[in-house]
Amino acid sequence: MEATVVKHTGSHYLLSALPRWELFPAVLKGKMRLKGSSATNPVAVGDRVRYESPQGRNTVCPAEKAGMLMEQDPAVITEILPRKNYIIRRSTNLSRQSHIIAANVDRAFIVVTIDFPEVKLPFLDRLLVTCEVYNVPVTIVLNKCDLYTGEYQDRLSVFHSIYEGAGYSVMDVSAVTGQGIDMLREACKGAVSLFSGVSGVGKSSLIRALDPTLDPKVGEISDAHLQGKHTTTFYEMYPLATGGFIIDTPGIRGFGLVDIARDEIALYFPEMLKASAGCRFTPCTHTHEPGCAVKAAVEDGLISYERYSSYLGMLEDETKYRH
Repeated sequence: MEATVVKHTGSHYLLSALPRWELFPAVLKGKMRLKGSSATNPVAVGDRVRYESPQGRNTVCPAEKAGMLMEQDPAVITEILPRKNYIIRRSTNLSRQSHIIAANVDRAFIVVTIDFPEVKLPFLDRLLVTCEVYNVPVTIVLNKCDLYTGEYQDRLSVFHSIYEGAGYSVMDVSAVTGQGIDMLREACKGAVSLFSGVSGVGKSSLIRALDPTLDPKVGEISDAHLQGKHTTTFYEMYPLATGGFIIDTPGIRGFGLVDIARDEIALYFPEMLKASAGCRFTPCTHTHEPGCAVKAAVEDGLISYERYSSYLGMLEDETKYRH
């Protein structure tokens, strides 16, 4: 039998045979590991798996009784089916291990804020590069737009210029006023959507705005550093009343690239890849070579200096960017 992993809590999982939302608990068979994987979590939310039910027990449980699930005899996950895509990050500084955030995602919505907390572009760019590497379509969601008046308008325009100029869609939304929520809800229909970003950007508030029947935890901003406090503890999928599913993730404090060769990083900056066709040398690192079309595009303002700076940072250190 087959099902999808919809929640991961340590060594335990909740499964459902999507698109039905009937949950049941499961555990891994033995010390199952993905072949050739260094990931700390062999099974991720969004994974499609094969499982065996416990003898003589019907493990399926209506979603409203989900709190009783872990008291049932769990099914046993016997196989992880091939993934169409996934998002992965380096676990810690200097670690060789990695962590899979989610698998089989139709679209990733990376939630950021101009301030409260301030967006760190190198961090965002690492997330975007990883989505490009692992074939995950991505949209940037700029939350808390109700706060960005007056002097913030210039910063808002610059942000749009940088990322729309790089080829990404940027949605301005507010979980408080409802700005852009209908458009975001429509984009999530009939799909498995990942919501990710640093703590404090309002992922859980956005999910509640998309579907008021859902109740992910909502946190506060730390006054000390204007950073978010972690609220979501586990990776979890939710069904939307209007159709589709959302994967909510804990706030990410660091994001290191995984399995990307240094000389391939530029391939995953769409604007740089396009400009590189005009480079005199192939391959070109876009750092010191004469006749580099990418450097010329940066000088001409066709590629943002901020994105190019992120690229140089990735060349220097492929471990982990901390904000």
